[in-house]
Amino acid sequence: MKLFAIETGNFKLDGGAMFGVVPKVLWSKSYPSDENNLCTWAMRSLLADDGERQILIDNGIGDTLDEKFLRHFYLSGDDNLEKSLASAGYESKDITDVVITHLHFDHCGGNVKRVNGDLVPAFPNARYWVSRVQFDNAMNPNEREKASFLEHLILPVKEKGQLHFIEEEGELFPGFAIRFYHGHTLGQIVPHIDFNGRTVVYAADLLPSAAHVPMSWVMAYDMEPTVTLQEKEIFFRNAVAEQYIIFLEHDIYNECITLQDTPRGVRVKESFRLKDLTWQPEKL
Repeated sequence: MKLFAIETGNFKLDGGAMFGVVPKVLWSKSYPSDENNLCTWAMRSLLADDGERQILIDNGIGDTLDEKFLRHFYLSGDDNLEKSLASAGYESKDITDVVITHLHFDHCGGNVKRVNGDLVPAFPNARYWVSRVQFDNAMNPNEREKASFLEHLILPVKEKGQLHFIEEEGELFPGFAIRFYHGHTLGQIVPHIDFNGRTVVYAADLLPSAAHVPMSWVMAYDMEPTVTLQEKEIFFRNAVAEQYIIFLEHDIYNECITLQDTPRGVRVKESFRLKDLTWQPEKL
């Protein structure tokens, strides 16, 4: 298995929304904001190549959203999906599978591209995977969450027959398992990947950044924050015991971390780049 971090650009979100009930005087020490209380976040995808499949997990915000929508998110950075795939030696046509952790626009905006004015799947040869419960939730959202779901980012994929639903947890591909988490949004997928005897976990919005490691630091965006707390507790227990390598989608400062128990609770043990893990796994 070969793994590649795929940077798709950065955006800004309100720090208070990202850290929920945690006071700014605390969270700003770990994740600073600008004068408007906005923090810069990554949109980092993961490409897994097992020799037979080229599996892309999430794909950023894409380039089909209009300027009025994007003006609130202050996109930045020199990276985009196509450029980062090329840097890893791949093109969109090479991708065999796209695993979408959930259908919020910053995770699946790259699903589609515009060709002659029409929206078509950006990965023409890929099967797109999403949990059935997340898809149903996105098509019939509640008032609080519906602004995060944009149908035009997923329906063109379904119309082309490339969308596939995951009904239950377990191994989706050899060495590539998925688990469901429901605190942030119903049916969020968190992939677990076997890599050189370790487990690499794509944390998605279960753990947006290393700054969210303290148990009570939960996003205001989460639909069921008490469920998130329960899910974090179980996930952290397994992450410490198994020394999971946690790949962070939104943290601009940390790409991968491991966790450890401390007298203050679970905290970050190590922080490192995925390329260091890929090239020198014996050092961990």
